[in-house]
Amino acid sequence: MLPARFIIRRRRYAAVGLVGAWLCGCSGSGAGLDSNGQPSSGSSSGGPLPLSADFDAIQANVFTPICSVCHIGATAPQGLRLDAAHSYSLLVNIASTEVPGILRVKPGDASNSYIIQKLEGHAAVGAQMPFGEPPLAATTIAFIVQWITDGAQPGASASAMAATFRIAAVAPENEDVLSLPPAQIVIGFTRELDATRADAAALQLQRISSEDASAAPIPVAIDSSVPAANPRALLLTPRSPLMAGQYRLVLTGRPGAALSARDGEPITTAPPDSNGDRIVTRFTVAATP
Repeated sequence: MLPARFIIRRRRYAAVGLVGAWLCGCSGSGAGLDSNGQPSSGSSSGGPLPLSADFDAIQANVFTPICSVCHIGATAPQGLRLDAAHSYSLLVNIASTEVPGILRVKPGDASNSYIIQKLEGHAAVGAQMPFGEPPLAATTIAFIVQWITDGAQPGASASAMAATFRIAAVAPENEDVLSLPPAQIVIGFTRELDATRADAAALQLQRISSEDASAAPIPVAIDSSVPAANPRALLLTPRSPLMAGQYRLVLTGRPGAALSARDGEPITTAPPDSNGDRIVTRFTVAATP
């Protein structure tokens, strides 16, 4: 979830190893906040969208211009990406990685949502967010509280994407290089997923041999779940921490095993490879520093 510190050290890795040096991390530039901690007008949110208790408005005024300064890409703290493509899938009904017993956003229960605890400055771990910048104004936090209290619904932009059932976002993203193994792989869809089809017959996490390109990928045991209050997200949890190496997540080509929306529409994906599999994402777990 939101990190204990925004000033962190990161490592940059190439696909074959460490090539960078320690970099100073991200308290953010303060862009998006005025001197009172309010989202500033004309911020980098992409357009004038008044702040309200609506996910699209919160994304445009808070998550995009303020939070995603740091929470973006493979090095996002705690694996939490708050850009528009990923934030909803990685927040709603997803456990915090700092305090796994608390959800990042618990629909209907703002006080027990970790994001509110971090923004208000009374979380059990770490400092108030945004770290090193003025706290968000109470009126701004109140809109986020109200959105959660009202059920943490997705915004209208998500509904507009839903004409075709397909993958909208995935974390880790394709070609990401992670300094630590991910606790979960999260896939966001444009429509609500038929949870009964989200099993090992449809999805498989595989470890790819870096020494022998011809070797068959090794299946990795995972558990899958679809949060009841976020049925557009699929959570894949490795049963044991991933070792350093290269991985890929595939939609298997087994007949009748395709993912589908709740109304039965099969998923629309890229063309299959020679094995009939469709690769969702490839990523690398670098050696632990």
